[in-house]
Amino acid sequence: MSEQKPKTIFEKIWDAHVVKRAEGYPDALFIDRHYIHEVTSPQAFDGLRKRGIKVFNVNRTTATADHNVPTKDQHLPIKEALSRHQVETLRKNCAAFGVELYDLGHPFQGIVHIIGPELGLTQPGMTMVCGDSHTSTHGAFGSIAFGIGTSEVEQVLATQCILQYKPKTMKIEINGKLGKGVVSKDIILYIISKISASGATGFFVEYTGDAIRSLSMEARMTICNMSIEMGARGGLIAPDETTFNYMKGRKFAPQGAEFDKAVEKWKQLPSDAGAVYDVVLKYDAADIEPMITYGTNPGMGMKVTDRIPTVEELKEINEQVSFKKSLDYMGLEPGSALLGKAVDYVFIGSCTNARIEDLRLVASIVKGKKKANNVEVWVIPGSKQVEEQALKEGLNKVFEEAGFELRSPGCSACLGMNEDKVPPGKYCISTSNRNFEGRQGPRSRTFLASPLSAAVAAITGKVTDVREYI
Repeated sequence: MSEQKPKTIFEKIWDAHVVKRAEGYPDALFIDRHYIHEVTSPQAFDGLRKRGIKVFNVNRTTATADHNVPTKDQHLPIKEALSRHQVETLRKNCAAFGVELYDLGHPFQGIVHIIGPELGLTQPGMTMVCGDSHTSTHGAFGSIAFGIGTSEVEQVLATQCILQYKPKTMKIEINGKLGKGVVSKDIILYIISKISASGATGFFVEYTGDAIRSLSMEARMTICNMSIEMGARGGLIAPDETTFNYMKGRKFAPQGAEFDKAVEKWKQLPSDAGAVYDVVLKYDAADIEPMITYGTNPGMGMKVTDRIPTVEELKEINEQVSFKKSLDYMGLEPGSALLGKAVDYVFIGSCTNARIEDLRLVASIVKGKKKANNVEVWVIPGSKQVEEQALKEGLNKVFEEAGFELRSPGCSACLGMNEDKVPPGKYCISTSNRNFEGRQGPRSRTFLASPLSAAVAAITGKVTDVREYI
């Protein structure tokens, strides 16, 4: 009998979930957990209605309102007509189809990619989808998680399966010790700046190496969250003791003896020795410094102490037109530095950086200090549970005394879909994941950075090297 070929964690999970496979066709993949929210679900539910179909498995479907929700006065009716309509439609659909909804005011409400892990719904070895590109966040637990389109949302609601071609695999290994002031957001911005916003297109990425292993679960989620920003289908990190300790005792995680049994199963997931990847990339943690983006895609990033490249320094000639257009939009000059550049807004939040650890990082920098007069600062917790924990730890007082505004949970100023928009022409240092034109509001200008870098910019009123401040 021939020995089994060594497999990557991705192959193990994918192959275990294939319901049907046929040469030349996509695999029919079983989905363990389907997350839905108000933006990409209405047409999917309408499709079910037209066909007279029920949701195949309501117990594997979890809904929350996050994208369109206001972060002020959440107890009042939503002011924006479109936002109000979308949230009301989600309520009606969940009631009609028997899907549990964590609505505004519910203790479990929050950004979908933050509530899944904190409730223990997200578990190692699972397949998970959501009509939202940043579903890759859940891969931090050693699971296959990816965003899907509205027609696919309908497919999963109807069958609990999805048709997908199996992606190629990429391993990104980071070894060594991280420097002062460098956190997981800097790691992922560094990787994307190296391989570009399309460098992992068609791949599922596994992050490995001792620098990754040393990270907390919340930091790992930040890295997996932004896999999509380099074009990847998703990203994942093999589960280990850090994962199991995080999961223990969470509401929907296995309990007691069942948990111990689950852990034994989860321990089989990591990639086998000798498993083959289509591409392997290696980086040294010592090369990573606090990062910031200067352009209009997350690949246009640099060390905060560097200067923006000139047109001549671009590796690809075909990048030149979009590079010039991007800098024109941002009001920046090629070859110039960003250090000392004044900012108008600081946004701390989003599914990338709105967990309790992120808020603690920010509080550690701003405690006993005041924000700069020229800056408006919004701190948006990722969920009701994060908000509650922040209040319990007195972080709200730290923020209040610094002149920061702590609001209620939601996607907020990550995307211009609700009331929290950055005004035209204004500069915002943001802990979110995207800096596209108009992403935070029409003609708004976004610098992506870590919670530490955002916190220090709020105090100084300008782009600052956090290492000078710690």
